[in-house]
This record gives sequence, C-alpha cells and structure tokens, in this order.
Amino acid sequence: MGTSISYKRPDGKDASGYLVNAESGHAPGVVVIQEWWGLSEQIKGLCDRFALAGFDALAPDLYKGKVVPYHDTDAATKEMNSLDFIDATTQTVRGAAQYLSRNGAKVGLTGFCLGGAVTIIGAAKIPELSAGVVFYGIPPEQAAKPADIRIPLQAHFANKDDWCTPELVDKFEKAMKAAGKSLELYRYDAEHAFVNEQRQSVHDRHAAELAWERATQYFRKHLG
Repeated sequence: MGTSISYKRPDGKDASGYLVNAESGHAPGVVVIQEWWGLSEQIKGLCDRFALAGFDALAPDLYKGKVVPYHDTDAATKEMNSLDFIDATTQTVRGAAQYLSRNGAKVGLTGFCLGGAVTIIGAAKIPELSAGVVFYGIPPEQAAKPADIRIPLQAHFANKDDWCTPELVDKFEKAMKAAGKSLELYRYDAEHAFVNEQRQSVHDRHAAELAWERATQYFRKHLG
C-alpha cells in the first residue's frame, strides 16, 4: 500500500522510511516509530491503517534496513542499545515530521516499545509536533524530562508489562501531573506489545482495537 522514500534530516543527511498517503490529500501527518525489532511489516501495516483513517503516515527506518526476527531478543537488545536515541529523535524522526508538515499540515508522533520512548523524547525535542501517542515505552528521565514536554500526550500501557512496568508508569504519570502537563493515560490488562498482531503470544485484540480507536480519535482532535 505504501512506498519506501528517502528524505532529509535537519543536518542534511539522508534518512529513509515507509510512507503511506491518505486518499483525501492535504491530510494531517503521523510519524510512526518502530518497536525494538526494526521497521517490520507490523509497523508498515499500522502506517497503512493510519492512511485508511485519514492520515499521511511515515515510519522512519531507525535501524537503516535491519529487521530483527521476533524470536531473537538478544539481537533486538543489541540493536536498541546501539541506537543513539537523541540523534534518532532530533534528526531522523524530526526530519520525518518536517517532511509531513511541508504543506502546512499538523503532525503527530506515535511509537511502540522503543518507539514509545522515542515519542516521549520527541514530545520534548521536536517543535514541529502537535500531539503524541505513546505505546508501552518510557525513556530514562535524563533523555526527556516531563517538565520539558511541549505537546499533549496520550499513553497506553499494559498492566502485565515487565519492561515498561506499572511502577514506571505510575512514576511517569506523577511526574507529568507535577509538571502540569497534558496526559491522557490508559492501562490495559494485557502484556507488553499487545498491539502487535504478528506476535500471537502477547497480542490482545480487544485491548489493541480499543487503544487504536482512542489513538485515532486523539489525533483527529489535535491534528484536525
């Protein structure tokens, strides 16, 4: 449904990603950030769904062509740990936001797992954004303090998550509230990565569809 494109980062370097345009034309944009597996078919499929929902969607390829098989958590850990999160966010992801906003469209940012953490960093560091939707990812506070977040956020977390734990979520929620930031937070009785329908061991269709409906409504509210 979509196509692979090349675009410029703010520093002038080339980046690549998967782009799907909405049929309506002049649609608002959503930048979609991968899980720690890379720019998988699952993430491309979510871009396709955003386009059907009326958004131009662009998923930057943060691993530059590398996609880790779902069973290989060691390789996924290695790829994630070797990623420069700040450079990826302020350059590769911001370049994607600039690409989608080039015709004056409002742009949102969403991401899953690793991409959820990137979404929070982007909410603090990418001025082109108007809203963000986080899925089960929180960065270290030194990467993005809640007080620095510039845009309204919606967030979706799993109660059975042993990576982005309920305790971590509670701490993030309290810090956002203390900083006076806009946060619409939802918890699901599901496991980490419950949106990923290619991973049947953790996928929860009811939770995933409910979160999807909330996310698209949120973006329509803030992006038009």
